[in-house]
Amino acid sequence: MTAAPPEPAALHSEAAGSAASAPDPVGTAVSTSGLAKRFRGGQLAVAGIDLVVPHGSVYGFLGPNGSGKTTTIRMLLGLVAPTAGSHTLLGRPMPASAAEVLPRVGALVEGPAFHPYLSGRANLARLDAADRTADPSTAPHRIDAALDRVGLTAAAKKRYRAYSLGMRQRLGIAAALLQPRELLVLDEPTNGLDPQGTREVRTLVQELASDGVTVLVSSHLLSEVEQVCTHVGVMHVGKLVAQGTLGELRRSQQPRVSVETSDPAAAARALADLGLATRPVEGRHVSAALGDAEPEKVLAALVHAGVPVRQFTVDAPGLEDVFVALTGEGFDVSG
Repeated sequence: MTAAPPEPAALHSEAAGSAASAPDPVGTAVSTSGLAKRFRGGQLAVAGIDLVVPHGSVYGFLGPNGSGKTTTIRMLLGLVAPTAGSHTLLGRPMPASAAEVLPRVGALVEGPAFHPYLSGRANLARLDAADRTADPSTAPHRIDAALDRVGLTAAAKKRYRAYSLGMRQRLGIAAALLQPRELLVLDEPTNGLDPQGTREVRTLVQELASDGVTVLVSSHLLSEVEQVCTHVGVMHVGKLVAQGTLGELRRSQQPRVSVETSDPAAAARALADLGLATRPVEGRHVSAALGDAEPEKVLAALVHAGVPVRQFTVDAPGLEDVFVALTGEGFDVSG
């Protein structure tokens, strides 16, 4: 349906000052240039971001609640008018090409809304009948296909009020898939779900991506983004502070050493003597950015200082490390 993802773009970071030029929409499913939104009360919700979502990618739009993710998504879909900037969807300028582009885009924004006393299939039938671009003659087949795609065929006749949270989210995704889509935009699709529901939605996103659908999924959960996404954009107080492939974001930060010891204060002092910046001690664990130091020499220095080392590991940086380095703040890893 869509082309394979292009070669990864270079890591973007506001700190590096690499957002000076407008992104090229060629080869991208979503592209924004200086997209901004200021509300009437003066609040700047989105501060001129340059978003680049490659075709065929699963792009994790990551940030804590209130960072501007949903406002950005609403601007992309034409639900909210931007204060400044421009954007394209599927290579076409918006909102000028909305009539052409939006039928090729499926979206689940701020949770699904269905009639509680209707069945899953009946809810989808009502939505499909309201779509002026849908062919009524193919509706039964398309509805059955959408239900099958999200694993709800067996529950198709069950009333929506009896659905679990995971089933409701999957029905919302089914609604977005009633017609063939090239781009799927999901706003916090695992919000409020139990582990089983989260796994169901994660598996569905991976299956859609394997079929060539570009997926833009917003989330405040780092662990979910790390498991399912190929590319990531990090939002913080309305700003896009970094974006790139997962590998690029991780490589932007240094590895860390982690020490488990019965004397964490002594370990912290020994690491500080080596010039390594440590994080606050958590129980029996002390960690520090490795920098240019060699792990063998760090371990030797700990032993020489008399630190009782129970475990010593070198950890590759994760998204949490990237976020802390970019913003100086902690982040909700698992929700």
